[in-house]
Amino acid sequence: MTLEDSDIYENDTMHPVASALEDVLVGAHRRDSLTIGVYESAQLMDRDPDSVVLCLLAADPEHEADVALSIHFTLIQAFCCDNDINILRVSGLQRLSEIIHCQMAPVSEPADLHCILVSTPHSNPWKCSSLDEVFNYCAECKSRNQWIPFMSLMDR
Repeated sequence: MTLEDSDIYENDTMHPVASALEDVLVGAHRRDSLTIGVYESAQLMDRDPDSVVLCLLAADPEHEADVALSIHFTLIQAFCCDNDINILRVSGLQRLSEIIHCQMAPVSEPADLHCILVSTPHSNPWKCSSLDEVFNYCAECKSRNQWIPFMSLMDR
């Protein structure tokens, strides 16, 4: 475990920014500004990277050994850093699924929640205090040399 990882698992209480992130996901879904899935996210970032304002990379501890997912995350992180896109690593795929799927119509296949992008159209930028709170959290983490901020979404 690295020093950065020790900050991640320091306490198991819900981070106050987690509820802001939940608000962002619900609001982005209502605005049709969510892209869900590694492949779909890569397509959007290739097509219109300037519209992407936040990239969530989600994995639980049991996914740590998944080499393919690790490679995807490394490439996505590099792209986001090159294009000044805020990145946030999250754990708690079960809670993330609850947030996303309560907003969606029933689907036959489960969505790939490992990568989720929040975008905003250039013609109609999205102003949201919750999004600003998530951005501030990312900036605060970067100022403490945690280049890829982490947050745990707790089950309710």
